[in-house]
Amino acid sequence: MKKRILLLLIAFCSISVFAAGFKSGQTVYVKAKSVQLKSTEGSFGSNTGLAVYGDTAKVLSVSGKKVKIQLSTGSKATGWIADGSLSAKKVKKDSKVSTSDKELALAGKGMTEEMENAYKASNPNLNFKLIDAIEAIIISDSEVEKFMKEGHLNLGDE
Repeated sequence: MKKRILLLLIAFCSISVFAAGFKSGQTVYVKAKSVQLKSTEGSFGSNTGLAVYGDTAKVLSVSGKKVKIQLSTGSKATGWIADGSLSAKKVKKDSKVSTSDKELALAGKGMTEEMENAYKASNPNLNFKLIDAIEAIIISDSEVEKFMKEGHLNLGDE
């Protein structure tokens, strides 16, 4: 019984530590290839700057899964960013190891190139070039916002 209580206590403490996230004043590093900083926590705030892989920033405040940061170099821009685009651990900006955009996209989906090739081999009738073409489409924030307003859709900020 004591072992169970001790294990539960350890598990609870571990969860609390990992759920804590980022803290105001903490130095963080951008781990996304590039991401727009936003004027508000919502997805459709105006762009205030661009953060790129390896940039160093200071946490100004945290709200849920959004973090307001100030870049430490370059423009020193300030804005909101998703916590998933940040790391507490320093990332190597000029690493000799490079990854292709395709490898990054696969990793984001939890796949490797070998897994994708195996899936293609087992599904020869699927049109993967069409999927690649769809993934290559870039839609600006302003186009998305216009579409959502015209369709009377919730902008996700409420």
